[in-house]
This record gives sequence, structure tokens and C-alpha cells, in this order.
Amino acid sequence: MIEQKSLVYEKTVLVGVITPEQNEEKSREYIDELEFLSFTAGGEVIKRFTQKINLPNPKTFIGSGKLAEVEVFVSKNDVSTVVFDDELTPAQQNNIEKILRCKILDRTGLILDIFAQRAKTSYARTQVELAQYQYLLPRLKGLWTHLERQKGGIGMRGPGETEIETDRRIVRDKISLLKKRLLLIDKQMATQRGNRGDLVRVALVGYTNVGKSTLMNVISKSDVFAENKLFATLDTTVRKVVIGNLPFLLSDTVGFIRKLPTQLVESFKSTLDEVQEADLLLHVVDISHPNFEDHIESVNQILHDIKSIDKPTLMVFNKIDAYEPEPWDSDDLISKKTNKNFTIEELETSWVSQSNGKSVFISALQKDNFKKFREDTYKVVRDIHITRFPYNHFLYPEGLDGY
Repeated sequence: MIEQKSLVYEKTVLVGVITPEQNEEKSREYIDELEFLSFTAGGEVIKRFTQKINLPNPKTFIGSGKLAEVEVFVSKNDVSTVVFDDELTPAQQNNIEKILRCKILDRTGLILDIFAQRAKTSYARTQVELAQYQYLLPRLKGLWTHLERQKGGIGMRGPGETEIETDRRIVRDKISLLKKRLLLIDKQMATQRGNRGDLVRVALVGYTNVGKSTLMNVISKSDVFAENKLFATLDTTVRKVVIGNLPFLLSDTVGFIRKLPTQLVESFKSTLDEVQEADLLLHVVDISHPNFEDHIESVNQILHDIKSIDKPTLMVFNKIDAYEPEPWDSDDLISKKTNKNFTIEELETSWVSQSNGKSVFISALQKDNFKKFREDTYKVVRDIHITRFPYNHFLYPEGLDGY
């Protein structure tokens, strides 16, 4: 099911919508992210289309006029892939494919493709394969050309019906088999987590591509794969870390994203179990990203969904080396100071820090302000450890002085 593809950039067109629930600015943010996703998957975006609509067209998602405009561009420029920012129904995907006569993907399909490329271990491949089959099942008729005999009518009865039912049964059986396989692996991983002893468990969480793996490498002095692309990490990596003389377990988890496909949330349940069973979350945020507030909100929503929002959390605002505040004039009564024109020093005492609880501002890549990060992490881990083992308080001093 999963194929490793050589990286050949395909001409790609993106399509998004502006709705009453998703204004023009928000739509542009999503399309920007979709372009990064396309690049990660191996696509070269040469055109972006957006349409303002109240409700998506039930047959083609966007209006017929806009779709005709896309068709002309696709035909003239030999475009191989068109990606829609929202999830398409099987009928919409099939109808659009017939009109544009090229490969049609939605955000979910694109993310699944990236996960398929990134899956390295058998466990990650099994998780991705399950998500792919769950996504594929309702789309069988539109994706497999030999099932076109299902149109019905004279000469179209008989074996075709058996054929599509057979294909559906094969996919359902495969889903059932993969679920059983994951259930077995989940039990094995739960046993492994139970055998890790009494060490405090710390999990790195955050939006995709915020620098979690880079931070993991610096803290644990390991070589976890890190790259400036989305979803560089799929497999959970656990390392024993010692700060001062205090040991704890640190895990790097898959990055979150807005509009995360439900199939992936379900199939990556055991990865999220690392978050659920953690004693402390290090919520890593890319402070240089103009929409980092939305990223925080998206991550918090997923943490809420998996019942982990109330865990002790240290906010780690990363990439301060890439943060560039916009200039502003204090005498200009029209201008308003936002997160985009605060300096790092001001951010440390601003609402950004105060409204997110315990916070620290660092650059994992350049190791800027890393001493404070180590001190803050040590204090929080120590507090958790002392609460659990009060008789050990004399083993670990309150600060890192001397280390």
C-alpha cells in the first residue's frame, strides 16, 4: 500500500475557499500551509485559486465558473495535480476528476501521502496504511477505473457488482487485520512504557515544523531526524535525559496541524498515548511564525480532545533567532502593537508569556537562552519528582548552581 517515491516535483495547483466561517486572511494562511505541504510531498505550486462562497457546491465543491477557470489553466500548463484545501466527498472528488482530467487530492489525501513517504518503521507504516485504507474505502468507485462498470443499465449488470463488493470486502478485511496488528503492538508498547521505571516522563508536543526534533537532539545529545519540512518525525522517540543530576524520560512526538485528518488521529493513537501518559508537556512554539497563536490554539484543541490539556506544561517559544519584529511608531496613534512588532525582551513580560503560563524563549538551533531553558525544565521536573517521591528531595537541589 505504501510506496517510497523518488522526489520528482510535480506541477501543482491549489484551490481554497473563503466562507463566512473562514475569512480571506484565514483562507490565505491555510493555502500558505497547503503550499508547504505540497512542497513537502514533492509538488511545485505554480498557481493558487480561491473562491468566495457561502456553502461548498455539493457536486464540485467550488462553483462551475471557477472550476472552468481552473480547467483552462490546468490544460494550458500541463498540470498533473490539483489539491483542494478542504476534504472532498468521494462524489466531489470523482466529479472534479472527470472535469479536470488530472490527479485530484484534498488536504487529507495530501497529508496521508506525506505520512506514507515519511513512515520508516514497520509500526509507523502500519499506522499510515490503516489510515490510507480507511480514507480509500468510500472512494473505491472513483479511484479504481475497472469499477466504472458500476454505472448500471444494459450490459452493465452482473459481474461488475460482484467485483466492487469483492474490492470493498478486501479493503474491509485489510482494515480489520491492520487494527488487530496495531492493537497487538499497542499492548507491547504499553508494556514497554510500564517497564520504564519511576522516572518522570516529559513529552515534546507542538505544531509540525516548530523544531521539536532539533530541541530533542540538543537536550538528549542524540541524532533524531530533523528537517525543515512538515512531519519530519512520525515515530515516537524516547531518550533518557539528565539535567544537573536529575534523570527523566523525554519523548518526541508527531507534529500536530490544523484540519488534522480524523483517520490519522485514530491510527496514531499509540503515539498520542505518549502524550497522555506524560507527567509534563513541553509545548514547543515557532515564535517566528506570524500565526503562532493559531498554532497554539490548534495544539491545545487536540490536547483537549485526547484529555491532556490539564497536564503541567512549559511553553517553549523556539526560533527566537528567526524572529523579526516589524517596526512601529509609538507616536502613530493608528498603529497597534501586536505580537509581530514586540521585541523578544518585551515578549517575555507581555501577554504572550503571561497568558500561556510558564514560558521560556529559546533558539534550539543556536542554543540561545538555553541555560534558562535547562533551569526552568529542571525546576518543573524536580517539582513533579519530589511530589511523587518526597523522601528524595535532598538528592536534588532547587537550582542548577554547581552543575
